[in-house]
Amino acid sequence: MMVQHSGQVSALEVSASAIVPTLSPAGSLGFDDLANLTPLVKEELRFAIQNKRQFHRMSSTLDTVTVSERPLDTSIMKTEFSPEEDERKKRRRERNKIAAAKCRNKKKEKTECLQKESEKLETINAELKAQIEELKNEKQHLIYMLNLHRPTCIVRAQNGRTPEDERNLFIQQIKEGTLQG
Repeated sequence: MMVQHSGQVSALEVSASAIVPTLSPAGSLGFDDLANLTPLVKEELRFAIQNKRQFHRMSSTLDTVTVSERPLDTSIMKTEFSPEEDERKKRRRERNKIAAAKCRNKKKEKTECLQKESEKLETINAELKAQIEELKNEKQHLIYMLNLHRPTCIVRAQNGRTPEDERNLFIQQIKEGTLQG
């Protein structure tokens, strides 16, 4: 006795003919035949119950997925638009495209402007650093010359000359061009 299953069969398709083999006419089954049938019947019933459970699970998940029973708005489902709406959309897209291009160009110009300003400031910074270095060197040179000149200032101060007299003398020598280097 063999009962065949054709893949996944729904619970509604399982019938008595699938459970009880039809090898002999009805009513001619003996006790031995029924004893052998019992495990098969149990298996078929188990299969039918599993199929029913799966069917109910699927239908319950479909019920929970279904949002509403009323049809969707026709405006949402509508895929074709009127010519005015199409034209309006085209104009809006075109304006948006132009605005996006302007925005990109503005951003690019701003970036270039900032880059140029940065380069300009870096150049000025380098020039100022060079000028600072130059002034430091000049300061060192002037301190050195002052230290060389200090002994003569002390001697002059001892002779009665004041710093203002020295300054006036220095200015006079510059005017006359007789300043000695």
